[in-house]
Amino acid sequence: MINAYIFYSIAHKLYCWKIPIIPNILKLLCFLIYNSNIPFQCKIGKGSKFGYGGIGVVIHKRTVIGENCSIGTNITIGGKHPHYEVPVIGNNVYIATGAKVLGPIKIGDNVIIGANAVVLKDIPSNAVVAGIPAKIIKYND
Repeated sequence: MINAYIFYSIAHKLYCWKIPIIPNILKLLCFLIYNSNIPFQCKIGKGSKFGYGGIGVVIHKRTVIGENCSIGTNITIGGKHPHYEVPVIGNNVYIATGAKVLGPIKIGDNVIIGANAVVLKDIPSNAVVAGIPAKIIKYND
């Protein structure tokens, strides 16, 4: 089945090839179908996927997401005023439904972000975080 990641990947390739207009049309189509804003300018690694097609996902256009990440529904990954920087997410990260990842932060590899967590600080690799604001509750071996 077609999902938001497919729309994103086609639009991103066209954007990299400097083909105008079509990436914007694909982004709009993704918004109309999935009610999500996944800009073709952001970088999402191979093997990453969106839960339920990517319903309600909002990603900042300068965000970098690593490979093999799993992103749930109603996720926001974006900036925080007054900072210019946006989140950089490592490889093999699982972001559960409703989580918010905001500001100039780095998320390490193999991290699990719990449902509805609000991440405002850097998270080291192999951590499990949850809560508002998110706190490390466990380290994976």
